[in-house]
Amino acid sequence: MADTKQTAGRPALSPIQIGIYAMLIFLPLTLVGEASHWQPELIFLFSALAIVPLAKLIGEATEELAVHTGPRIGGLLNATLGNAAELIITIFALNEGLNDLVRASIVGSIIGNVLVVLGLSIFLGGLKNGRQSFNRRTAGMNGILLILAVAALVVPSLFDVALQEFPTAELQLSEGIAIIMIILYGLSVIYSFQQGDDTSHSDADEHHEPRWTVGFSIGVLAVSTIGIVLMSEALVGAVEVVTESLGLSEIFLGIIIIPIVGNIAEHLVAVQVAYKNKMELSLAISLGSSLQVALFVAPVLVFISLLINPDNPLLLVFTSFELVALLVGAFLAAFVAEDGESNWLEGALLLGVYLMIALAFFELPAEIVAAAHGM
Repeated sequence: MADTKQTAGRPALSPIQIGIYAMLIFLPLTLVGEASHWQPELIFLFSALAIVPLAKLIGEATEELAVHTGPRIGGLLNATLGNAAELIITIFALNEGLNDLVRASIVGSIIGNVLVVLGLSIFLGGLKNGRQSFNRRTAGMNGILLILAVAALVVPSLFDVALQEFPTAELQLSEGIAIIMIILYGLSVIYSFQQGDDTSHSDADEHHEPRWTVGFSIGVLAVSTIGIVLMSEALVGAVEVVTESLGLSEIFLGIIIIPIVGNIAEHLVAVQVAYKNKMELSLAISLGSSLQVALFVAPVLVFISLLINPDNPLLLVFTSFELVALLVGAFLAAFVAEDGESNWLEGALLLGVYLMIALAFFELPAEIVAAAHGM
């Protein structure tokens, strides 16, 4: 193709990559299904599968642009677009008034990264390479930041009990904390630049040469974003019917399904680099993505909700079940990162904890979830 640059000796696509890109077939199937009024369950499934390769294309286009722009601007691009797919999905959910689903997806993204992605990376990397080491200072700093970010999400939930009868104060608390979180996220990005942290570009042997031109990268980014917008609209439009027909709660879809759909491509990258004994990069992806969701995506959604649905704004108020999951995930990730070493058993323990949490939310009746949100 004329718009791409091929790097000499670049390896062919892996079977996993081929499989992900083959899932693009579900994009036209979703569009045809919507036009033909297929079953909502089928639309939900097809649109979810179509988002996976589109999210990967956004990630690849962002990486290519980062190569052209340099590590600092590239890092900012990755920080801004790293969770674009999930952000678009949640914006459509906000437009439909599905605030519980949005809050659950925030929780699901954080614990998915620190328990599933980090756990699977440590487990498979440890099985292949034995005990793995990484920069203790950087990983420890990210772990502390993650705990602080989760604490910021806990505060409005705790104080909301006293503010439920004062909606204005309730909203102002979420807005104020959201502003502080965005500022803290900006400071963390600035700090990483000052420290010369180029971990996200340490895989130099695979990414140091651009494969795509700037124009082609921007084109892929634009087309993929449009595709995700279309698929997100279809996905969210089928949520209510799917939850009723399958007997699932919105909170389960948000915590388990939505984060997997929006982030699976990035998750696979973290696991692959850990398997190649590049544990530091794997931690940067998993912990960094969690920080981005907690400190940037969540507060940004508060203000987006005010623009698109001012009568039903998103409050950073989570159920006690969600708070427990957040705190457990954050503290476990911080403890694992604290000593600068990992082994396969630690990874298995993280995965085990996630399965326990997933099972608990799966068995949680929708009526109890609704009551918890009405506290």
